[in-house]
Amino acid sequence: MQEIKCPKCGEVFQVDDSGYAAIVKQVRDKEFTMEIQNRESQYISEKENAVKFAVLDAERNFNEKLSQKDAELSELKNKLLSYDKDKKLEISELVTKLNNELAEKETCITKLTSEKALTEKECQLREQSIKDNYETQLRFKDEEIERYKDFKSKMSTKMVGESLEQHCEIEFNKLRATGFQNAYFEKDNDIKSGSKGDYIFRESDTESGEFISIMFEMKNETDTTSSKKKNEDFFKELDKDTSEKKCEYAVLVSLLEPESELYNSGIVDVSYKYEKMYVIRPQFFIPIITLLRNASLNSLSYRKELALIKAQNIDVSNFEAEMNDFKEKFSRNFELASKKFKTAIEEIDKTIDHLQKTKEALLSSENNLRLANDKAEDLSIKRLTKNNPTMQAKFDELKLSELKKSE
Repeated sequence: MQEIKCPKCGEVFQVDDSGYAAIVKQVRDKEFTMEIQNRESQYISEKENAVKFAVLDAERNFNEKLSQKDAELSELKNKLLSYDKDKKLEISELVTKLNNELAEKETCITKLTSEKALTEKECQLREQSIKDNYETQLRFKDEEIERYKDFKSKMSTKMVGESLEQHCEIEFNKLRATGFQNAYFEKDNDIKSGSKGDYIFRESDTESGEFISIMFEMKNETDTTSSKKKNEDFFKELDKDTSEKKCEYAVLVSLLEPESELYNSGIVDVSYKYEKMYVIRPQFFIPIITLLRNASLNSLSYRKELALIKAQNIDVSNFEAEMNDFKEKFSRNFELASKKFKTAIEEIDKTIDHLQKTKEALLSSENNLRLANDKAEDLSIKRLTKNNPTMQAKFDELKLSELKKSE
């Protein structure tokens, strides 16, 4: 049995187990129902509050993100505006630069066009000048050829020989005032030794005295002369006169052996028989004087420098360079002379077929000029300093100094 006390009256009564279980069940079901209702009400209230808070939180987050997006959009708009301004400025600068470059190119094109027109004008004037000069030279050559033809046809043997001397003297006197102010060129009238040449050329330097001397002999004969002589027949006598008159060079100006390819070749060096002797045709009279004179002047210049070096004990480091410079200048003069001869050959060839052999003579003169140039090339430091202990010592000191500097 179970005892149950009434909560209102306080009476205690007993109930069996089944009744007790029924009461307990009744009480439990009622409390459970109430608990469920309470829980359900609480859940609904919490759910509503949670939804309300979630909506508020979502609205707050949305507003924050919306504000952030508005800020970002504003920033992007500002950047876009700035970018647009920069691009417009850059495009404007680029357009200005291109316009400036275009203007410069147009100016350059205009300048080049003007220069081209000027150059074409200058070329036309130069071409006309060369043409006029060529025609003038050609006319002079024609006149000279006719003069020589008339000269040879009218003169006797003696008169031809005398006129050849006069011709050479006139040719020299044409240049005496401008190119040979300090030169002596006169007939050889000294017959103390029993013989004499035709003309003697001497030239002196104010400091060193005489630096070149040439004995000239002029020989010619007409085509009708019965006794034909050779150039070689006069070599011995010319060499003798050269030695007795103390001349350095001997030159035979000859019109003998007109068919000889050797003597028609230009300046012929016969030093293999007689030292420093040459045979030339009349047209090479001035060139042989100029060639020998310039070689002697250059040699004189270097002799002076060597004497100065020996006397003052000065630096000789540039000596070899100056020597090479002399060789280069001599070679350049040789090339210019060669071109002059070729031009003369072409003009004579166009003027008259009769001078074909003279053309070959001028062409061959290159070989003799080359020989002269080769002899100048042989002029080296070793030859100049041979048997000269002072100069050799100076060069040894110079080489030793250069070796020390390189170390």
